[in-house]
Amino acid sequence: MIKKDYYQTLGISKSANDREIKKAYKKLAMKYHPDRNQGDKNSEKKFKEIKEAYEVLIDPQKRTTYDQHGHSAFDQGGGYSNYSSFDPNFSNNTDFSDIFGDVFGDIFGTQKKKRAKKGADLQYNLELSLEEAVRGLNKTISITTFQTCSPCFGTGSQSKEHTHKCQTCNGSGQIHLRQGFFSVQQTCSTCQGAGEIISNPCLYCKGTGRIKKEKKILVKIPPGVDNQDKIKLKNEGEAGKNNANAGDLYIKIFVKKHPFFQRKENNLYCTIPINICIATLGGEIQIPTLEGKINIKIPPETQSGKLFRIRHKGVTSIRTYQTGDLLCQIMVETPINLNQHQKKLFKELQNSLNENNTEKNNQKSKKFFEGVKKFFDDLTG
Repeated sequence: MIKKDYYQTLGISKSANDREIKKAYKKLAMKYHPDRNQGDKNSEKKFKEIKEAYEVLIDPQKRTTYDQHGHSAFDQGGGYSNYSSFDPNFSNNTDFSDIFGDVFGDIFGTQKKKRAKKGADLQYNLELSLEEAVRGLNKTISITTFQTCSPCFGTGSQSKEHTHKCQTCNGSGQIHLRQGFFSVQQTCSTCQGAGEIISNPCLYCKGTGRIKKEKKILVKIPPGVDNQDKIKLKNEGEAGKNNANAGDLYIKIFVKKHPFFQRKENNLYCTIPINICIATLGGEIQIPTLEGKINIKIPPETQSGKLFRIRHKGVTSIRTYQTGDLLCQIMVETPINLNQHQKKLFKELQNSLNENNTEKNNQKSKKFFEGVKKFFDDLTG
């Protein structure tokens, strides 16, 4: 029986490149695949012809031989013995996952396995002072992780000549087992899913393509970061396997407790102690901010707990770029360790207050004792 020209079988010209061959094969194989045309003998025959043509034309050496000698080079007894005759049945080692990818994945229940595997993402916990978090800075960190082996460029082999396609899985990294209508895929145990066998591994990485070592990274901390914020550094994580992309590095921010300020969102809070004289008579005090010291006026008769808001002395938001406020809570200090003269002066003040209507001078005390009196009256009433 005279066989049809392989180029005509795939509907391509003799100058077609690999991409055009694969594209034509994929289109025709999808159309005539036995699983899509069950019971159709003509489709099954057509599919075998298509696959036979593809296996020859996609292989550079076989294609050259075919162009020179035609079908006789591959027929049994044809006198050409450099290639073993192939079995045109569907159960051979053709790597369909390489041709069809996700398309036949839906038909067979499998998908193309990528030999290269992206590296793992990493997290680095970075502790900052409040000032560093608010102002931002550049900080160099050191991490120890898997990096691409430089001597072998991540291949795991001493040279390309020492790397060969795995014959068990035909370089796919997977073994496909047919079970009725479905196909089950398993990682190839021979090459461990790599699709390649290294006969002479790299002496530095022992064939893994990666080496665990320390590296330094410059991290740019933007102004306004807060506790638990994360900064993503793309491709700074663990190196991928078989020259795949590296994972990402996440810098997680932890802000140390400040001795004076507390941060709530973009506002800063602090407690300002003042003596009883300034609280009573008023005055001017000096308070710290993250930008330096400033003076604020304390009005007369300021009570403990009074909150002063100083605009735009807080933190500039990393998201909205708006600056928060500084809120200062007043704490009136009770004097201690008084000498006799000071105690005498306070007693004189006390007598003076008692003589000049204590209720008027101590409104909170008045309200407190009125409340206590009402409470006991209700109990006994």
